[in-house]
Amino acid sequence: MKTYWQNYIDGTWCDGGAGRIDVINPGTGEKLAEQALADAGDVDRAVMAARRVHLSGALSDLRPVERGRMVRAMGRYLLDHIDEIAPVLTLEQGKPLWEARIEVEGAARYFEYYGNQAETVEGRSIPLGKDYFDFTTYEPFGVSAQIIPWNYPVEMTARSLSAALATGNTCVIKTPELTPLSNAWFAQAAEAVGLPKGAVNILCGLGHQTGAALSAHPHVNQIVFTGSVPTGIAIATAAAQNVVPCVLELGGKSAAIVHDDADLAAFENDVRWGIYFNAGQVCSAMSRVIVHDSVHDELVDRMVGVAQSLTVKPGVEQPEFGPTMGAMVSEGQRDRAAQMVSDAEMQGAKVATGGRKLNIPGAFLEPTILTDVTPDMTVANEEVFGPVLSVLKFSSDDEAIKIANNTAYGLVGGVFTSNLDRATRAARHLRAGQVFVNEWYAGGVETPFGGYGKSGYGREKGREALWNYVQTKNVAIRLKG
Repeated sequence: MKTYWQNYIDGTWCDGGAGRIDVINPGTGEKLAEQALADAGDVDRAVMAARRVHLSGALSDLRPVERGRMVRAMGRYLLDHIDEIAPVLTLEQGKPLWEARIEVEGAARYFEYYGNQAETVEGRSIPLGKDYFDFTTYEPFGVSAQIIPWNYPVEMTARSLSAALATGNTCVIKTPELTPLSNAWFAQAAEAVGLPKGAVNILCGLGHQTGAALSAHPHVNQIVFTGSVPTGIAIATAAAQNVVPCVLELGGKSAAIVHDDADLAAFENDVRWGIYFNAGQVCSAMSRVIVHDSVHDELVDRMVGVAQSLTVKPGVEQPEFGPTMGAMVSEGQRDRAAQMVSDAEMQGAKVATGGRKLNIPGAFLEPTILTDVTPDMTVANEEVFGPVLSVLKFSSDDEAIKIANNTAYGLVGGVFTSNLDRATRAARHLRAGQVFVNEWYAGGVETPFGGYGKSGYGREKGREALWNYVQTKNVAIRLKG
């Protein structure tokens, strides 16, 4: 582990104009390393480097298959260095080492997928009669600014960087100040596969300084952001001043509806992955379970069993796949989640299990389940972003849908039932960008992902994501005679 990590601008590792920031290991509460902190001047240098490469055509003029090969090679680079990346990711973010390895593998999969998609972005001809030849082409926007969240710093960077490069854009990535270190391997991968200097720039900075400067920069042509609603609004407002399109993924308060004919034993696995993976710090986490009152007590007992079966300890002590959970990303995030549990109790909810900080160093919170939660409670409407599951009851299908749709968010949703008609009706009426039936997190890189309402707009993943990074040009040719 290096003690000091630099930014990467225009092909060079460099210090930051704003000094340094401490990176804390949430598994111990101790200082892990220092990271160079960028200022507005660093942002400008990175954007102008990316702009230079874009205007040169070094990426956009390539045959798409050539870009695709470089993008795929970046994914292979990550896999080749997974034994280096995963421990750093665990130490800076808190997740178990085996989860960190899954994240790196997921990141590599994005580069594989979008590398393969590079040569499928095709225009079309439009018939206008014998006197015209009309066709459309897709061109990269140019400089893509990508502001990355701290919960999945490797995978979320890969998600946007791979699609942007595959379509011929250049990129400036602002890493999260809590988890900036593991992004260094994207710079190394860019160099290793032969991308031109300036095509990929990676810098760390505070959101209200570096993030603000990046989102308002006049030579940024497109912005991708994953994070909170207030920050997303600020970024979209800044981008609007320059009429720059954004993709915003702003979190959720996603609900799983569990009917009386659901397979409750199988649902235990959905609980384990849906709310306790990455200590619940997942924008599409299954943070609410809306269960039919006839099976409520049995399901709560099963879910409590899942929560209590998890071993919670530092991520570096969890190399093997298993029933384990690591630290949250910081003590501040842990304290916020614990306070939301206390507030829920004050409003009438009951703690079925967990809810307390662990009496050990680090940002640890017990896997938690709240019962007697009602739709009007704060914990049923606001994102906890921690290992806290709220359980609500319903007695009719319509009531279940109403409860599920009773928040400002609409990222994902789920329905668990053996009745296909019931599942189909629920999928149609759930106000969410993705609906899982009988398996939370069903789908993959190939399936589009994004939200309704305050969960944001635009779609990540799948072929749909490619259209975030290109603009349509139409060419109409008047033919002679």
